[in-house]
Amino acid sequence: MQAKNGVRKNTRAQYRELDVKIGFMEGIVRRDPDYVDALQLLGDHYTQRGRFSEGLNVDERLARLEPRNPIVYYNLACSYSLTDQFDRAAQALEKALELGYKDYAWLAKDPDLKKFRQQPAFQSILKKIPWREIKVR
Repeated sequence: MQAKNGVRKNTRAQYRELDVKIGFMEGIVRRDPDYVDALQLLGDHYTQRGRFSEGLNVDERLARLEPRNPIVYYNLACSYSLTDQFDRAAQALEKALELGYKDYAWLAKDPDLKKFRQQPAFQSILKKIPWREIKVR
């Protein structure tokens, strides 16, 4: 089941489990602030929990640590979309594509980009994608 903002509704047990995972990953990141794998998991957990601003902070940090990683910039675009920062989402998505992001089918249906896909900037980006057979939902 999806909530209005694109976040899957979880049970209380699932929320508790996410909170435990978040606490664990936050502890790891406190000990090693540049641990990329831990930051990626933490950012994912924040987003799953609906803590979009915190997820955005993690994704911005990852972009500084991994400036050539297209997945990092794709996730950053998602975080900007979830926080209604559509100009920044466009910049991050363009960077992801420039760095080699090619999962166009996922880009067309990713619930984290739902609001951004309604923006003119997204339509402009679509025109630059070589594969035109994408069905945007």
